[in-house]
Amino acid sequence: MTDLEMLKYVDHTQLKAFATWEDIKELCKEAVEYNTATVCIPPCYISRVHKEFPTLAICTVVGFPLGYSVTESKVLETKKAIEDGAQEVDMVINISDVKNRDYKKVEDEIAELKKAVGDKVLKVIIEACYLTEEEKIAMCKAVTAAGADYIKTSTGFGTGGATLEDIELFKKHIGPDVKIKAAGGVRTLEDLRAFIEAGCDRVGASAAVKLAAQNN
Repeated sequence: MTDLEMLKYVDHTQLKAFATWEDIKELCKEAVEYNTATVCIPPCYISRVHKEFPTLAICTVVGFPLGYSVTESKVLETKKAIEDGAQEVDMVINISDVKNRDYKKVEDEIAELKKAVGDKVLKVIIEACYLTEEEKIAMCKAVTAAGADYIKTSTGFGTGGATLEDIELFKKHIGPDVKIKAAGGVRTLEDLRAFIEAGCDRVGASAAVKLAAQNN
């Protein structure tokens, strides 16, 4: 697989708190030119991007980046994102619930958001850097039982990002219909290739397009 071919796995991402419309437009132009899977953008830009780039697949985030919003708020965020034109939603779990070992509550929340996205894609960010191995396994089971489409490693705003060890752990414990997204710390083309070869169907990255373009 060439560097440019790898970009079809990439959610081309710009989630900085200070992202301007010019930043988002540049991201979208690159995504169109290099055929990335989606652009992953803040919810406040979805409607604008959908109007200006109607053929572009849009991913956004819900309960981001800390995850401890109440479920009702996350559901409203999700419904609004879909209404505005998003095709994919990356939600953050309530990590406090995980630490309280209330795994069923986490599963129920994921199921509520899956219901809210309907036939669109739901990815579940478990922020693995904060979890023990037991908790990661529990989240693999919760994501599977709730019917989500992807388990995702990280927000990119935590104390750590994606690791190949976590990808291998996920593969052992998720159901056959759940895919994997790596995000956080994917800064080189070597990183990108390693995560794809490890079994990730999607990788969240902000630098991959520029790096691939420079090499081709």
